[in-house]
Amino acid sequence: MTVFRWVIGVLAALLASTALFGLVLGIAFDSRLWLERAGKLRRWIWLVALLWFNVEVWGRVVFTLFHWVR
Repeated sequence: MTVFRWVIGVLAALLASTALFGLVLGIAFDSRLWLERAGKLRRWIWLVALLWFNVEVWGRVVFTLFHWVR
């Protein structure tokens, strides 16, 4: 589980930094393209966060059920 958390954390950090960079470029150069890309990356960040949350919750549920029956 620790490896999963690190992978999700690094992926989320990369997406967040790229989205922030795109937002800054979009504002600085008044570029609609970079603002749209930053918005798409923001949606991917939410996807990664929800994936992490679901794996954490359902992983704990499966772990509890497995050890409860045993």
